[in-house]
Amino acid sequence: MRVAFVGKGGSGKTTMSALFARYVASQGGPVVAMDADINQHLALVLGLDRQPEPLGAHLTEIKDHLRGDNPRIPSAEAMVKTTPPGRGSRLLGFDDLAGGEYALTTSEGIRLMATGPFSEDDLGVACYHSKVGAVELLLNHLVDGQGEYVVVDMTAGADSFASGLFTRFDLTFLVAEPTRQGVGVYHQYREHASRYDVALAVVGNKVHGPSDVDFLRDQVGDDLLTWMEHSAAVRAMEQGRPFTLDDLEPANADALALLRKRLDEQEKDWERFGRQAEEFHLRNARAWANARTGLDLEAQIDPEFVYGRR
Repeated sequence: MRVAFVGKGGSGKTTMSALFARYVASQGGPVVAMDADINQHLALVLGLDRQPEPLGAHLTEIKDHLRGDNPRIPSAEAMVKTTPPGRGSRLLGFDDLAGGEYALTTSEGIRLMATGPFSEDDLGVACYHSKVGAVELLLNHLVDGQGEYVVVDMTAGADSFASGLFTRFDLTFLVAEPTRQGVGVYHQYREHASRYDVALAVVGNKVHGPSDVDFLRDQVGDDLLTWMEHSAAVRAMEQGRPFTLDDLEPANADALALLRKRLDEQEKDWERFGRQAEEFHLRNARAWANARTGLDLEAQIDPEFVYGRR
């Protein structure tokens, strides 16, 4: 099951992504975490002292691997971030993704992958979504199931809507502080997500008391799933001091358990996944990709391909 963490910059979505990944791993769940934020901090919060090999630097190799012998995709150059799988494509199981050569393993057994930051050559000329495209391609070709967890820390704010990546998840957790700015991103996200059947739940963060909870309930209604109280243990973790999940306050540990329960209850909808993969590929082909490649990329869609099968 794939879950995205989104929210305003500074809301704590990277911290929540890391805490959730650590919690699931502590309960025996296999976890792949993916840092798809322009600010690459997930490795740090997961306790690693270095970054994984950036996916964005290996996009051609990733494309070559995924296209397999799909006759609709003659080369890596003909493949863009939205290219959907078809017959002959190399599909990934969860173990394939977890075993990828560009991942690092944390002390808690989490496999971490990262898009990579901007390089000196990117500054002023490159769009970050070209790097995030590696994550979109991997998720397009992933056939995962219940009890397998892919946790993605997304770009901040509504920037997630700049590609079809926001539809590649079974569930999206929006992390919101109890402020007008914090819930402002929620209203924007809800408006866009509701058009595409994106399952969305709100996680309050940095909550100091009942008035903060009341504010969140008033602003987001039934979308408020749970909240994290202001935590000295989490602040210590963010400052680089020793931290284990046992240090969490009971209410915050219960909140993480509720997040997992909500994700485990979510139905996987392969029909929606396939329909939206093709829709966003057509949009990108017509908007820029046909002109960029000089090819008719709409022909990459295989009408006989069945999503969710390997």
